[in-house]
Amino acid sequence: MTTVRGSSVDVPTPDGTADAYLTHPDDGRPHPAVLLYMDAFGVRPHLAKMADRLAEAGYTVLAPNVFYRHGRAPVVELPEFIDPGARPDLFEQIMPIMRDLTPESAMRDAGAYLRWLAESPLTTDGPVGITGYCLGAVLALRTAGTYPERVAAAAGFHGGNLATEAPDSPHLVADRVTAELYFGHADQDHALPPEQIDRLEEALTRAGVRHRCEVYPGAPHGYTQADTAAYDAEAAERHWTELLELFKRNL
Repeated sequence: MTTVRGSSVDVPTPDGTADAYLTHPDDGRPHPAVLLYMDAFGVRPHLAKMADRLAEAGYTVLAPNVFYRHGRAPVVELPEFIDPGARPDLFEQIMPIMRDLTPESAMRDAGAYLRWLAESPLTTDGPVGITGYCLGAVLALRTAGTYPERVAAAAGFHGGNLATEAPDSPHLVADRVTAELYFGHADQDHALPPEQIDRLEEALTRAGVRHRCEVYPGAPHGYTQADTAAYDAEAAERHWTELLELFKRNL
């Protein structure tokens, strides 16, 4: 197994400094860059383990705290295991922070993350891969459409509100995407109802985007997150298979 090295880094942005977790193979060589967008619970030990698993596969991975305007991670104090009883109180704190991250500010940040990766001696000169979870799936799609010249592959898992009727819905960037996309939707997800799944599929197909969208049967929203009660081991492993194959094809 590849030995990896993880550390905390600071990424300058137009609006301040984003703290982030960086991990890469500990072999002294540059590797293809991956931007990992967190779920609503933020950068924490479990997310670092996910980033490490990607690094073990041969990538240099940056997982930024996208809520950095509200403080360094953890922005919200989390229990070691997030069970259903803890979620209401946590989301009462998290939702205002999420609403404060506008598409415009998130994409300014994305440009900073991509520049930081491009300038790092730990990354190769090629294109970047992105993976995102929950709200991170939205950020992955928006970043692929905003920076098509930098992003070769992007994936989103158990994403919410990917294709709403709002004038700034994420799916509306489809005509600017050049990357290959993959989405692994949660089954019966209140955050992504069937009409949004269909709308996303139609937009990507109409734009000619190379993509695959799949619903994971029985997998709840948050199925990749092992420190929550939503974790589904079978679905999580399926996500790893699809994600690594996507990156292998494109990076």
